[in-house]
Amino acid sequence: MNAFNNAMTSLFDVLLKPFELLGPYGALILLSGAFGVFGLWVFKHISWQGGIKLVKDKIKGHLIEVRIYQDDLVVVTKSIGKILARNLQYIALNFGPFIPLMIPFGVLASQFVVRYAFAPLPVEEVREDFLPGQGTVITIEMAKGHERDVNTLTLEFPDGLVPVGPLHRAASRGQAYQEVIATAPGAHELVLTAAGVSETKLVYAGDEQPRVIQPERRAASDWFNAFLWPGEQSFGSDSPFHRVVFAYPDREIAWLPDGALGVILSILVFSMLFGFVMLKPLGVQI
Repeated sequence: MNAFNNAMTSLFDVLLKPFELLGPYGALILLSGAFGVFGLWVFKHISWQGGIKLVKDKIKGHLIEVRIYQDDLVVVTKSIGKILARNLQYIALNFGPFIPLMIPFGVLASQFVVRYAFAPLPVEEVREDFLPGQGTVITIEMAKGHERDVNTLTLEFPDGLVPVGPLHRAASRGQAYQEVIATAPGAHELVLTAAGVSETKLVYAGDEQPRVIQPERRAASDWFNAFLWPGEQSFGSDSPFHRVVFAYPDREIAWLPDGALGVILSILVFSMLFGFVMLKPLGVQI
């Protein structure tokens, strides 16, 4: 999964470079639109276009039957039954070809989320009146079979990342919690060590937006979630760590909802909008 994520990240670095001359939201809109047109073109070549047109024509024919023979309950009932059956056939003909398109959509969504959904942590000062809950809570979850290794867990904080309060362990669940604040801008590498194995988690802070930023680092064995978070390497199979996660602030996305929700909505809206515009020029039945 790491090799795949690295390849996709490098590819998107190249693809987005010219688009980002228009700003991050220009890249988000235009590449989403380009994906919509590409997906429509692929759909045309992997779907049964003649079958879709035939089913649509038959549905129209049955609707005409209902209109003409509206006073004949038997004919109307049969026609409605045929319409429902043809609708199921129509859905199947359209849905099947969309399944392979879910993979490139997932790649696009995961890349866009780590690039545009989150902002770095704010830089704060350590204060005497600082209350629990005002910082950022980092959750560390141990891998299955390594739950008790949480008792050996230690954290090494870089300059610019300060713990607030002690490390809390829940050995029965194999989890630990540490609240932190960022006191300096930049990329901070938190080092976690348990059972003699050390791993890291990047923590970004300040006003400068990095190329990719993600709140989670996952184990490679959790392949689906590792696929969704391509910005950092997954934990290896021999690592005692399963997940390290915390919440970055949502990045503002102009007039769309902030954060990951706004990114996903942008992809859906603009890919469908561009695709709808290109339906007739591409001659696609859908």
